[in-house]
Parts: sequence; C-alpha cells; structure tokens
Amino acid sequence: MVGERIGEGGMGIVLRGWLYYNPNGPRAGHPPHPVAVKALHPLLGGRERAREMFLGEAKALARLSHPNIVHFFALSQHAGQLALVIELVEGSPLSEVISRHRAAATPDSLPCLPFVPAWNLFSQLLGALAATHALGILHRDVKPSNVLVRPDGVVKLTDYGIARVPAEEVRNTGGRAPGTGAYMSPEQVLGRELDPRADLYSAAVVLYELVTGITPFDAPERSEIMVRTAQLEETAAPVTQLVPQAPAVMDLLMARALAKDPMHRFASAVEMGEAFRTALGLPVTAGWEAQQRLAGNAERISRYRLSARSSSEPMPEGEAERLRTDVIAAYGG
Repeated sequence: MVGERIGEGGMGIVLRGWLYYNPNGPRAGHPPHPVAVKALHPLLGGRERAREMFLGEAKALARLSHPNIVHFFALSQHAGQLALVIELVEGSPLSEVISRHRAAATPDSLPCLPFVPAWNLFSQLLGALAATHALGILHRDVKPSNVLVRPDGVVKLTDYGIARVPAEEVRNTGGRAPGTGAYMSPEQVLGRELDPRADLYSAAVVLYELVTGITPFDAPERSEIMVRTAQLEETAAPVTQLVPQAPAVMDLLMARALAKDPMHRFASAVEMGEAFRTALGLPVTAGWEAQQRLAGNAERISRYRLSARSSSEPMPEGEAERLRTDVIAAYGG
C-alpha cells in the first residue's frame, strides 16, 4: 500500500508506503511496517538503460546489510512498473544539515559543523562505504543529498542508482559520465575505470564541506562543465585557510584524500577514517570499532561467495547483528 509522495529524483519518485505481513506467516498479527517506495518515473519506463540502472540499484542494495545503509525489502515489478521497497528514513539529507549550520554561522564561529559532530557523521559514512567496497560494489554518487541523517544522529547512505556491482561490466555511457561534478573524482569525470578510491575522493569532498561549509571546486557562477574541469585542474584551498582552528595536519590529510591521482589517496575507507580520527585527536569509540569489524565481515562474505572452499567464513549472523546494533547504539541519541 502506498500513500503520499515524499520525494523525487532524476529517475523516479518516492512514495510513503506500508508493508503488510502474510496473515498466515511467521509475523502474522504484526502491524504494517512503514517503508519508502521508490518508483521508476513512468517517462523512463521504456528506456532500457534507465531500467538497467534501476535494477542495478536493487541488485546492489540486496547484497548490503549495514546499519548505515538504507535497508532493502523488495523489488516490485507490476504491469511493467518497477519499484524498490526500501527503508523509510525519517530525518534530513546531510545537505540540509550543512545548509542549516552554514546559515547559523557567525564571524566568530566555525563556518559549519564542529569537528566532533562532523567526525560522527563522517565515520558512519565511511563505515557504509567500507562494507560496500568489501562486497565489490562502488556507489559512484557519494554526496550530502544521498546521505540521510535521522533525528537520533544515525546516518543512512542511500541512492545506489548508478552503483556498479561486481558482475557488471564497465559500460561506456556514450556521453557525460554520470554523477555530480562537485563530488566526482577526476577519474570519474574522465570516464575512466573506477575503484573504491573514487568513492573515497567523494567522501573527502563531503568531509571538506562538513568542516568548511563549501565544496572545494564548486561556485555559484560555475556551470557543471566548469566544476568538472576544476576537479581536473585545480587544487583545493587548505582547510586551515578557511577554518583556522583546524589542526595543520588536516591540510596534509585532505591533500592526500583529494589527490588527482588515485594512487596517492588512501587505499580504504578504514585507513582514511583512522588517519582523520588521529588527526582530530579523537579516541577509538565502540561505534568505530564495530564499523571496522563489520567491514571485515563483509570482506569474508565476499571471499566466501567467490569460493566454496574458502577457509574464511563470515561471522555468525548473531554476531553480525550484535555489531549492527552496537553501531546504532554508539551513534544514536
């Protein structure tokens, strides 16, 4: 059952819905579960590429089970209409959170979020990406509008609409590379083959914006093409130039995270998180420890799927569920 429209994107609309349980099933008697129903726009239903991307999002989400990734329930195909039934996240996009903090800034305050709240949000995003990458999936559209923040502070990465799953061959898009210029890595702008470091570049742009209130290469007077060109040719202003209170090491870390050559960037989300956590002088929290263990579990699941003879089996479901609960408990509230 679906209700009112609650959102709209480039490929479809999002409706509020309810998931009803089988009256004869194990959850008989439970009340309907609120969900979000993301339906492919009717005008795109006849376009094969749009349908492939929509089905690709379902494939990616179906492989992921992480407390900081929007949960996937089902893919609906009825009378030619495609729809994803996913977790309903009550809250605000990170883009709105950034806008509110930027608007409230004064000449004597930080331009955007303080370092500790920024790390709490950023570390959850990195946890989601660590698990995503461990399963061989690239998000390819990491940006604040695709990061939802619940009222209790828990982050949910969403919109895997242009994600690439392992079985998918790298396709030539035949035109401009998909993505949002302000957050795209140079290699993504150029339409080259990508690896997880492309997503980590985008995540670094998100952190830069969380701390400074602006993205490194975007500006109101710049077109999308100009922004993409800047990703290739310009160097981001040092964080300390915009936030004098930031430790000087942040400039070095951000320069590495935003390196034009992916070989010069951090190799993994966990490595990147550890570097920034240390630079900010923050302790290792139970939430960050759980994030790292969940990423390790995702790697074991990936190896286990690749080879039935693998000696590295995933951790028991009960242990994985406990870690998911630990992450929610650590960041919520």
